[in-house]
Amino acid sequence: MKLTKILLALLLLALLVLPGFLPASMVNAAIQMLIAALFASAFNLLCGQGGMLSFGHAAYFGVGSFATLHAMNALNGEGLLPTPLLPLMGAIGGFVCGLCAGWFATKRAGVYFSMITLALAELLHSLAPHLSTLFGGEAGVSSMRMPAWGLDFGDATQVYYLTLAWVVLSIALLYAFTLTPMGRLTFALRENGHRLQFLGYNVHRLRVLVFALSAMFAGIAGGLQALNIEAANYVLFDMRFSAEVVLNTYIGGVNVFLGPVLGAALMTFFANAASDLTQSWLLYQGLLFVLVMMFMPSGLAGLVLCWSGQVRRRGLLAIVPAALLALLTAASLTLAVVFAVETLQRVFSQDYQALLVPGQAWPAISLFGHQWLPGAPLTWAMPLLLGSAGLLVLKLARRQWLHLLDEEQTVSPNALGHPVEGEQP
Repeated sequence: MKLTKILLALLLLALLVLPGFLPASMVNAAIQMLIAALFASAFNLLCGQGGMLSFGHAAYFGVGSFATLHAMNALNGEGLLPTPLLPLMGAIGGFVCGLCAGWFATKRAGVYFSMITLALAELLHSLAPHLSTLFGGEAGVSSMRMPAWGLDFGDATQVYYLTLAWVVLSIALLYAFTLTPMGRLTFALRENGHRLQFLGYNVHRLRVLVFALSAMFAGIAGGLQALNIEAANYVLFDMRFSAEVVLNTYIGGVNVFLGPVLGAALMTFFANAASDLTQSWLLYQGLLFVLVMMFMPSGLAGLVLCWSGQVRRRGLLAIVPAALLALLTAASLTLAVVFAVETLQRVFSQDYQALLVPGQAWPAISLFGHQWLPGAPLTWAMPLLLGSAGLLVLKLARRQWLHLLDEEQTVSPNALGHPVEGEQP
């Protein structure tokens, strides 16, 4: 616990000094990462802690954005509140909308709940272009940040620190909620709602309140998005944004409190970096999600906790061989997939097809700083060789990992919780 607090303090310190080492474009990317982290944490309150998978949570993010923008435009552009407090309007908008939608959605559970949330979000997405008074029609709603508290909020750095303050406060409140009696009931709701009802709790009311609180923090994230971009369009209600927060949360890990923060930050950075490098970045994002769900269902945070637990029990030097083999496996298989995907993408692109001349050899393509001929056997053998090497190293890594587990059980007979001879159960 002490080590965790130290790491969190170092992380917060790094976030505080980060803008001084980044260009303006990267500061904007850091703002997007913070907003995505808060949105994923808000969603995880409903999904990971409450056990209710919503497919339409972008609706409350969008409502928070529009509520904040209307508050910014109120009183002839002076704003209902000072600029640093405007995300409160997003919180109110998200909470009210979540309270209304949650009352209907939580009448059912499981897949029926998910379908209702999806239907409500799609209904709002369909109505938004026609409700021009609220959502601005096709053009959307725009505004400008007003000076407040001695700050003009004219550059990205000031917006970054405002976003950081709100994100840290909101995540702290979400964590504090897990320690309250209602937060404990939320975990119980995920495990067995019927038992809670048998014990005399109003399960529907609890679900509605959890839904509304999750929507409230999603509204805060939407309000921060409005302050950052100073505009919003009904596209915010699109299903793509709801799917994105689901992917970010599960990739990070729904069973670890900061797992969604890790997943959202990494995937947002990946989207910003990869979208400038390749047109196939959405394919890579989908492949990563599939691999995490198949081989790491606890998410990236679960993987980190697993390796850190091995470090505490066995020491860093003992797990270095297995860690290096795992990294080498990931690198080899990643290079194989990227080589194959990028080669195919370039060969079948319209620009490349326009260069083809019947009867002549296909022109070379540029990849990884080299020229590759699509007709050469080596070009297509390369991903096969990289993939085969990755699978071979994977076999060695798996053998090393099983060896570590066998040694641990040999050294500690009660590793699985069974009492050893002479020990009191």
